[in-house]
Amino acid sequence: MRFGFHHHGRGRHEHGMDCAPGGRGRGGWGRHFFEHMAEHHARGHGGRGGGRRRMFDGSELRLVLLKLIEEQPRHGYDLIKEIEERTGGAYAPSPGVVYPTLTMLEDMGLIEEQKTEGAKKQFAITEAGTAHLAERAEEVEALFARLGELALMRERTDGAPIRRAMGNLRAVLQNRLTAEGVDADTLHDVAAILDEAAQKIERL
Repeated sequence: MRFGFHHHGRGRHEHGMDCAPGGRGRGGWGRHFFEHMAEHHARGHGGRGGGRRRMFDGSELRLVLLKLIEEQPRHGYDLIKEIEERTGGAYAPSPGVVYPTLTMLEDMGLIEEQKTEGAKKQFAITEAGTAHLAERAEEVEALFARLGELALMRERTDGAPIRRAMGNLRAVLQNRLTAEGVDADTLHDVAAILDEAAQKIERL
């Protein structure tokens, strides 16, 4: 599997992956790195080409949440944590995406609110929701396979040496690029080094 990192000269410079120091997620770059890899992987397996792709589009996330609710009634936070666990901590959808999706599923009649003692809204699947999953069974299976692949990717690349090396790189970038006197040539030189390293890793 090749991820298509490209090296460019000192003119216009585009990167195959985001290399900014304050990445999102646990451990700085961690989750952002794995989401990016998953996006490349999805494009290589029938995903939409051309530019950055989210881990799931709206219809895909609806199916993932619906399937998890079919397994057992859940509320929004449960769903976020369950997806995070199934990817080994590599990916978790934001509440700002999950809760509107739950509202849409409820409006579509695929889930319904279940009375609970707590204040959190818990949802259960409806007969229509079960039928919808049955109609989209192959797509649901592929989506959960994507989650599993992301977990395996995280497991393979999250060893101590990789974490140490990425931590060192993050620290060096933060120190060097925030120093006074950093000009455009220096930025291009740093980017070229990162591109070269990415190409060497890709060829391993």
